[in-house]
Amino acid sequence: MKKYFHLQQDSDGIAWLTFDTPDKAANVLTEEALEEFDTQLVTIAQSHPKGLVIQSGKEKGFIAGADVKAFARINSPQEAQQLILRAHDILRRLEALSFPSVALIHGFCLGGGLELALACRYRIASTDPATRLGFPEVRLGIFPGFGGSVRSTRLLGHMQAMSLMLSGRNLAARQAKRIGLVDHALPRRQLKNAARHLIQHQPPGKTPPLWQRLAGSAPLRPLIAGIFRRQVGKQAIQDHYPAPYALIDHWRKHAGHAPAMYASEARRVPELLTGKTAQNLIRLFLLQDDLKSLADSRFQARQVHVVGGGVMGGDIAAWCVVRGLRVTLQDRSPELLGRAISRAHQLFRRKLRDRYRIQDAMDRLIPDHLGNGLGKADVVIEAIFEDLEAKQALFDDIEPRMKPDAILASNTSSIPLQQLGTGLANPQRLIGLHFFNPVAKMPLVEIVTTEETPDELAAAAGGFVRQIGKLPLPVRSHPGFLVNRVLMPYLMEAVTLLDEGVPATDIDRAARNFGMPMGPVELADTVGLDICLSVANKLSALLHGKVPDNLQALVEQEHLGRKTGRGFYEWRKGKPQKDKSTAEQNVLEQYSDRMIMRLINEAVACWREGIAADADKVDAGIVFGTGFAPFRGGPLHYVMESGPDRFFSKLQKLEYTYGERFAPDKGWEELLKEP
Repeated sequence: MKKYFHLQQDSDGIAWLTFDTPDKAANVLTEEALEEFDTQLVTIAQSHPKGLVIQSGKEKGFIAGADVKAFARINSPQEAQQLILRAHDILRRLEALSFPSVALIHGFCLGGGLELALACRYRIASTDPATRLGFPEVRLGIFPGFGGSVRSTRLLGHMQAMSLMLSGRNLAARQAKRIGLVDHALPRRQLKNAARHLIQHQPPGKTPPLWQRLAGSAPLRPLIAGIFRRQVGKQAIQDHYPAPYALIDHWRKHAGHAPAMYASEARRVPELLTGKTAQNLIRLFLLQDDLKSLADSRFQARQVHVVGGGVMGGDIAAWCVVRGLRVTLQDRSPELLGRAISRAHQLFRRKLRDRYRIQDAMDRLIPDHLGNGLGKADVVIEAIFEDLEAKQALFDDIEPRMKPDAILASNTSSIPLQQLGTGLANPQRLIGLHFFNPVAKMPLVEIVTTEETPDELAAAAGGFVRQIGKLPLPVRSHPGFLVNRVLMPYLMEAVTLLDEGVPATDIDRAARNFGMPMGPVELADTVGLDICLSVANKLSALLHGKVPDNLQALVEQEHLGRKTGRGFYEWRKGKPQKDKSTAEQNVLEQYSDRMIMRLINEAVACWREGIAADADKVDAGIVFGTGFAPFRGGPLHYVMESGPDRFFSKLQKLEYTYGERFAPDKGWEELLKEP
């Protein structure tokens, strides 16, 4: 039988309860762990200590949250309700202890972990950058259900608590201290002494400001709930993501009345948890964990060398620095490097928010016009423009100067490795690491391999991708790989609609109504129309249709999208200038059908050809690489969940109307056989 908790009592009469899940890197509140925690609380209460400190035995985190894997196995709202009611009882026992309790937080404290910490009388968090506190439940299609909505509104006030729960954002320790979520934010070495001090002196808890308390009063709640709904509506459609709207309704009806809020949690959260949206979002969470498991964590780079100081190369270099690495950045001229360093400084200011950490990051990003860092780098990433001969010439130059065991990677977005590596002394050492724009936001990196790529190289590349906080997706070297190959027909159909005279705003609205996070026209402008054209030309044989003339014309005029201030949209201060969309809903659905069906058809082709290992990997790549409507669980899952015959029939009708580019792939034959 597993033992999750270890209890010690010191000479001051303080009980120290350490949560340390055996054989796991993180603590998770499984049903088994919760039951043992309850048993420990009974034992501790009977010994009448001076106080209780709950801490983690894990180096990287306090508690990651509730057991998401168990959520995927829940079959009915009644089953989920039993789990939530039991968690309510256990955390009430913690809250009701007659002596003070302290949650000692270092690393991540999320979801159910934060709900447990809120049931303690005090909370202390380390100021280490790894410490993050938050309620990510809305990202899983639910809201806090272990009493979090009750305790957070009581502790923080209604506006602060609702903002935290609705956004799903994570806070650093000092931010958490600022809003009252923790009592102290201190260096890690001071946590235990601070816990002893709180137990010995037992200061009174802080009360939220009057205006925060008044926001939860019965007369004001309907008005403020309306404000919350309008804010959420800018980010999520209720039919797609019901959880934030359910949380607002839960708060509007019951805020300030704890018994009613507990009862509402136990009723509403199970309904959400067993619904289609939550189950699909949970599926993606587990697919994300699956991708993380593909990496070799033994590989740890110390220094990276990036060749190419353009937007992609510069941003890859900057991101590696944010993740703690030393990076040398090479380009043809110091002027080009200067622009990359300036962009990197903006990222450091946004991400690090501390002048000492920002300066440290700047010190680790080294302009290297002559490529002196090549011989010291553990990973060398080529990120120049997408031209086969230029990349081959670069490899000829850099290969002899690299360490023999260094990873040589190309950030090519579409060129097969078999072509790129022909001039190398050892073609097998070349691997693809395909990042997506913007690098700081997009979680996926495609790891491109051939049949000759050594398994240990692919695993080491995955280890590097995990080291810099990205998700590694192994894909087979083939024009466009997975993500660009699937994305390009979708973008080209949008451009074809533009060619037919459909307004860009209608096209983007149609895609967003389907659930895409950004419309395809805005996305093309953001990626860069020159890049879109280059990839489209390379994939033209696969696209079953010519590249639209308007894309070619804009590139020839050097209207490349956001980076030049004009593309399909005019851009001002980084934002597209859009007219209001006035198209009827049934017309928008016709537009989205044309775009989405081309994307889905290409996803089926990639699955049939084995570009990624299986259907789950195809879905993961397309969701995390393109943002494909997450609440649908991935394009292939969406097809199987809704019925492949329906989609196949739709493709046949589109082929009849618009031609060969909608011809169903041969993979549909296999999908239609699925039970």
